[in-house]
Amino acid sequence: MAANSTVMEHALDIARRRGVARARDFRAAGIPATYIERLCTQGQLIRLGRGIYQIADFEDFHVAHDLAEVSRRVPHAVVCLLSALRLHDLTTQLPQAVWISIDHKARTPANPPVKLQIVRASGFAFSEGRTTVMIEGVSVPVYTPAKTVADCFKYRRRIGTDVAVEALRDALNKRKATRTELWHYAGFCRVQNVMRPYLEALT
Repeated sequence: MAANSTVMEHALDIARRRGVARARDFRAAGIPATYIERLCTQGQLIRLGRGIYQIADFEDFHVAHDLAEVSRRVPHAVVCLLSALRLHDLTTQLPQAVWISIDHKARTPANPPVKLQIVRASGFAFSEGRTTVMIEGVSVPVYTPAKTVADCFKYRRRIGTDVAVEALRDALNKRKATRTELWHYAGFCRVQNVMRPYLEALT
């Protein structure tokens, strides 16, 4: 019994530290899926989607819920910048709004369910580097870690250069993105000259 309790405590610790934990995170730690199912049944873990979990009392539960709500109401939007960083575990900041990117010709969402921070983009800067995560049964479009880091440098005047540099460092240290991927999306976002000295410093 004590051994089972220790395994479940370890699983909860992983979920608490990562914010949004994936099934592969638990597998990598040697935690069987049966323990994760048991924690969900007990209400200590919340299954946000296939293979995605959060701790029940974690503040990011509300963040994830907001992302799902925004995607329901604004399906053409893509989660970006601080919200994407949080989802990818690349920042310790808790966004006070949901950051989304919409096409430069799209209408501004009317009566959004939560507070929004909106950026507009066009062409490859808007369409490239997307992936999706399932949250509460909703397919939520979000930019990949590499695209998100490039966006952070592009919009550094809005979120702060320090946030962009922290995201770049974490993306490399946590192996969420390769230098090749980062450089690729820096080209789309036209920030290669801005990112170059920071990439070189982290060599």
